[in-house]
Amino acid sequence: MFQAAFLKRMNKIRKICVVTGSRAEYDLLYLTISEIKKSNNLKLQILVTGMHLSDEFGLTYKQIEQDGFNIDSKVDMELISDTEIGIIESITKGMSGFVKALEGLKPDLLLVLGDRYEIFSVAIVATILRIPIAHLHGGEKTEGAFDEPFRHSITKMSHLHFTSTDEYRKRVIQLGEEPSNVFNVGALAIDNIKKQKLLSKKEFENSIEFKLNKQNLLITFHPVTLENRTAGEQFSNLLIALDKLKNTHLIFTKTNSDTYGSIINQMIDNYVEKNSDKARAYNSLGRLRYLSAMQHVNGLIGNSSSGLIEAPYFNIGTVNIGDRQRGRIMTDSVINCDSTVEDIFKAIQKLFDSSFAKKINNMEKPYGNGGSAKSIVKIITSSSINGILKKQFFDINFCNE
Repeated sequence: MFQAAFLKRMNKIRKICVVTGSRAEYDLLYLTISEIKKSNNLKLQILVTGMHLSDEFGLTYKQIEQDGFNIDSKVDMELISDTEIGIIESITKGMSGFVKALEGLKPDLLLVLGDRYEIFSVAIVATILRIPIAHLHGGEKTEGAFDEPFRHSITKMSHLHFTSTDEYRKRVIQLGEEPSNVFNVGALAIDNIKKQKLLSKKEFENSIEFKLNKQNLLITFHPVTLENRTAGEQFSNLLIALDKLKNTHLIFTKTNSDTYGSIINQMIDNYVEKNSDKARAYNSLGRLRYLSAMQHVNGLIGNSSSGLIEAPYFNIGTVNIGDRQRGRIMTDSVINCDSTVEDIFKAIQKLFDSSFAKKINNMEKPYGNGGSAKSIVKIITSSSINGILKKQFFDINFCNE
């Protein structure tokens, strides 16, 4: 009887709770979630929060269910306002809900991605409840957003780390994390590009009910959250620059629940209403249509990380506006510019230049070649988490530099 009980403990199925707060984040996690679900050694739990549960952002938790996943818990953070105070109130509301959810689920490991405040708040709760955390996409820098300290704080609360480049792995170690627990697995988005069967041009046009033109641009712009109320001014300048273009169709995706993101969303709606012949807007294109869009457009405009990570794999250029993504690793396909009308327009002109397009066709791509999801699941299955909560600070020997 003792031996049977011992073997049962040794072969215990590990409960992995994946937390997702937005459609964009879920799209990155999709293949990892699928691999966890297929595993005989892991039990998948899904905790949904944030924008997934908001009418304003399309109740995107329904897509998770349509993909065949069971949602084990929903924590409504009540995203009533996108002001600073409103977001703080959402964080506190969320933390209360996360306590009840995690006490009920009792996961062996929490799996989280990125740097958003929803993930920061659930990481705090898991830390206090003594639940080990596996963190994806740590070590990155976004110096124009208040997500920057959230990301590094989540790193310090986490125990297993999965980074998208070797440079980011080194930065996580620089933060004092044990090197043997930090793994460079590449960017999750590259898995989606490699494994997703994308839509043909005609299929894509039908899916968005919009015909592409001679030139086409995908626009994804978010507020720079460390700047004081600049969202409206910067986006207005972008719209003025876009209006100068001829024979160009525009596909807008709306913002996340960032500070004053509603200002940008309203401006998008107003612009599309006045320019329905050349512009369309979507709360979320979803994983398939967003990647398919990159396959068929001439470039990406805005300040989204997808312009730095996914776009280069389609050999298209990105006009990266302002400081939101400052500090990230960038390829030659990224054209950085200030948020003035003149700078944005010059950058777009460069994007359309044939010599620029030729230059980026053979550029080096720094975010891996796919396989991230399988690597992550293999590591979380095989890694020992006994005693992992008591971390030692790993000191780098600076004297050897």
